[in-house]
Amino acid sequence: MDRGNCSSVTEFIFLGITNNPGMKVTLFTMFLVIYLTNILANLGMIIIIRVDSQLHTPMYFFLSHLSFCDLCYSTAVGPKMLVDVFAKHKSIPVIGCALQFLIACMFADSECMLLAVMAFDRYKAISNPLRYRVNMSSTVCSLLVTGVYMVGMADALIHTALAFRLCFCGSNEINHFFCDLPPLYLLSCSDTQVNELAVFTIFGFIELSSISGVLVSYCYIILSVLKIHSAEGRLKAFSTCTSHLTAVAIFQGTLLFMYFRPSSSYSLDQDKMTSLFYTLVIPMLNPLIYSLRNKDVKEALKKLKTKRWF
Repeated sequence: MDRGNCSSVTEFIFLGITNNPGMKVTLFTMFLVIYLTNILANLGMIIIIRVDSQLHTPMYFFLSHLSFCDLCYSTAVGPKMLVDVFAKHKSIPVIGCALQFLIACMFADSECMLLAVMAFDRYKAISNPLRYRVNMSSTVCSLLVTGVYMVGMADALIHTALAFRLCFCGSNEINHFFCDLPPLYLLSCSDTQVNELAVFTIFGFIELSSISGVLVSYCYIILSVLKIHSAEGRLKAFSTCTSHLTAVAIFQGTLLFMYFRPSSSYSLDQDKMTSLFYTLVIPMLNPLIYSLRNKDVKEALKKLKTKRWF
């Protein structure tokens, strides 16, 4: 393909979720409430963990970074989507599209790996609680989080570079509400086999590593819990993992459905609904899942209310 033909597209136009004028106010209100709840819940979780000294533990250190990832990739998509609900010309420059995808992909990938790290942390806490602070020192935790972000950045850079070297010499209308790979590939007049192979192999490796890490960690956790003699001790150990398992199941299940379902069952409308769920709804649910089922977070909230922090 002659690269000169690629210069005709300087911006992309989103078709959005729906063109029904009667739905605009309802959609805007619903998305605004979800996004504001997302911002308040994740920022609140980060602030609580930073302020309360009793939450300065490896588990809450990772949880604060989970909230940070949720905050970043939902913010990469949410504000633009809200503006476009009432916009007549839902355009985004090519460089803006690349930047939006880069940020969303980086933090979504980071969250995949972070969930596996959190499972490993729970294994260390339950299997050998006396050496937990030694095994999961601040240095170890910082190195794990740094590795998570480096993997996320590397994967995002690869997919972004491959996607935006393609030729877009025809229509520039993206049947989506943000820049994602599948609708972009449909617009390209270049061969996208390399890009699709990269998604399957690289992102597939990240997903497989993350899910395997979670499964292996929880196999060891179950074996460790079964060695606990008291029923109360076993119940307490399992209760510390339920929130994490819920978050893993929702997030990983959505991503697997999104990127690894058969191409014969692919639907852009279905794709948009799934994307809406993992870019806005899941980031809102994560802090609620962890706070509503966590006694330490509830106690920290009570202290903040008592001290009139908010």
